[in-house]
Amino acid sequence: MKLGFRDGVLYDDQRPDWDASGPRPVSWSLWYPAADDARESAIQERSWFRKAAVARDAPIRPASRPYPLVLLSHGTGGSAAGLEWLARRLVERGFVALGVNHHGNTGIEPYRAEGFACLWERAPDLSLMLDRSRDWLGDLAGRIDTARAFAAGFSAGAYSVMLLLGAVAQFSQFEPSRLRPGGPRGPKEFPDLADHIPSLLRGSDVFRQSWSRMSRSYRDDRIKAALLCAPGRSIFGFSEESLRSVAAPALILVGDTDRAAPAEECSAWLHERLARSALKIFGGGLGHYVFVPEGTGLGFAFAAELFTDPPDIQRAAIHDETADLSAALFQDGDIRAIA
Repeated sequence: MKLGFRDGVLYDDQRPDWDASGPRPVSWSLWYPAADDARESAIQERSWFRKAAVARDAPIRPASRPYPLVLLSHGTGGSAAGLEWLARRLVERGFVALGVNHHGNTGIEPYRAEGFACLWERAPDLSLMLDRSRDWLGDLAGRIDTARAFAAGFSAGAYSVMLLLGAVAQFSQFEPSRLRPGGPRGPKEFPDLADHIPSLLRGSDVFRQSWSRMSRSYRDDRIKAALLCAPGRSIFGFSEESLRSVAAPALILVGDTDRAAPAEECSAWLHERLARSALKIFGGGLGHYVFVPEGTGLGFAFAAELFTDPPDIQRAAIHDETADLSAALFQDGDIRAIA
């Protein structure tokens, strides 16, 4: 099957960017089945990630019914491109995948403390793509089902997806009053995050407004099921009452030696509080970054820890199994078949 690809940017007029200089940008990438006669070409840009050839802006492959849509949310400091491995596998299994880059918390732009502290702002980015589907569908209108969708997220992306399912945040992971003495003051990508929060609360209207939205419900009933890859400690900020109210089925996947988001500490904790979830722990010494793409030579040169797995593990095989499990969930909606 040929892989179609499009990208663009929407602007959320209801929320400002972190500089208060304009509306919040939500850049997006779309992967879809391209027409059989589409011409694919290799990605020319240098990247840390292996990527498949794509048919940019190609017509969509005809189908008897609209393709089901999966929204993708990247990990903290990452990008939509970091989930290309899942997107193209979902396309092979009959889906369309739409990823966004979360402003201030994505590697395609300078990191912002605001974007790392206010993770709840990521969920409306995904709902915006459904609300404003006319603005990006174009000639794909009627070919993609935007009224009934699914979602998948990695790490902080799993947090974003949980908000869409109905989880409600009570606090932000790195707010200073909740830190343990000597404990981390931010994620690896922004290690002094906690030190920025007090000054932002004093000096930034945009930040204060976002902080006041922390405990809103971002539930989106158009999301019918979700894949959660390696949810991190940010999930402990969710109200347990809200977690018990989540009705949509969720599949939780994690590696057995994930040090950033330990399986028993994070994924198992979440699984126990959801009414309809399945948990699979991949064995063999797999860490947090098994859910990022396979690396190129450039990737290994600059960040080998992101792309190195145990010698007997094929990351592509883990990715294949992840796509098989998530596609089965999205097609059947029956978590019992996955558990």
